[in-house]
Amino acid sequence: MGDGMQGVQTGLTPERPNVLITSVGRRSYLVRWFQEALAGEGEVHVVNSSSLTPAFALADAAEVCPLIYSDDYIPFLLQYCRAHRIGALLSLFDIDVPVLSAHASEFRALGAEPIVAPLDVARACNDKYLGQKLVEGAGIPALSTYLSLEDAQAALAAGEVSFPLFVKPRWGMGSIGIYAAHSKEELEATYRLVHAQVMDSYVKYESCEDPSHAVLIQQAAAGEEYGMDVMCDLQGAFAGVSVRKKIAMRSGETDIAQVIEPPREFVELAHALAQAAPHPGNMDVDVFAVQNDDGSYSSLRVLEMNARFGGGYPFSHQAGVNLPKALVAWLRGEEPAPELLVAHNPGLYMKDISVVQLG
Repeated sequence: MGDGMQGVQTGLTPERPNVLITSVGRRSYLVRWFQEALAGEGEVHVVNSSSLTPAFALADAAEVCPLIYSDDYIPFLLQYCRAHRIGALLSLFDIDVPVLSAHASEFRALGAEPIVAPLDVARACNDKYLGQKLVEGAGIPALSTYLSLEDAQAALAAGEVSFPLFVKPRWGMGSIGIYAAHSKEELEATYRLVHAQVMDSYVKYESCEDPSHAVLIQQAAAGEEYGMDVMCDLQGAFAGVSVRKKIAMRSGETDIAQVIEPPREFVELAHALAQAAPHPGNMDVDVFAVQNDDGSYSSLRVLEMNARFGGGYPFSHQAGVNLPKALVAWLRGEEPAPELLVAHNPGLYMKDISVVQLG
């Protein structure tokens, strides 16, 4: 865990035993799993910008917070950590992660350890173009990605890529504005459409960083889609990996998945990603791969990285992984049992729907 500033110890201590989850949204299951990991020796606090938040019903304490980009957001969180004996905090929303990371030293000065990726890693995960550059720089085969319609058209003319090509927001998430183009006419039309959708959505704030390059054109990946939880300790060192084959998706999130024994090729990729993008806790990674007749895998391509607990983690947890318990151990200065980061019960899993009472 971080050493903090001015000699302040960070992490879960008797003086600061509680965990804060920001941008908690609908992830009630993570609130419950952290409560179980704390085993009555601490509370799980949550904040979100709306009171209509399902996870509020389960948390030990909940409060509405300012919007992430508000000048009041970080001061609010710092004061909350002071007032509620917070020893660690994490976020469940991509946009929130780099904001917390940029102020990590301020939280550590209070004794609260932010379980967020370093700022450069957080930005590379949110920026799909930088993400592919990070992957490429680590010696991992990357997907050909273009920041302008003209560059993609030139690559097509040179025979460097071929249709279908995917057009999507550079800073997008979920299933916002993703289209497949199968011809030059479709490419031009979808490029204009995605640009308009980006500027009319909540990702417009990130897109304002480089509005003329806010849309990506990317080669299609071969094979089938898999998800990986690449898990690291608080120093960002690789600690474990869980792999699942995506069977069905809903609104950009995995709905049904087959958790499998991690193939050697995926384990090697997870190690390489942890080294290239060190992060505490979880990184949700989307991977395309071709399974060969002999059971081996080839053509592994990283599509996206999300430096947080993602919508695919529940499948790993139900299959036997318990990253919240491992994180609590690390935050208390203990070494978690290695089996906490192993999916002991591979199989087919599907998400269910539940209803909570908010008032």
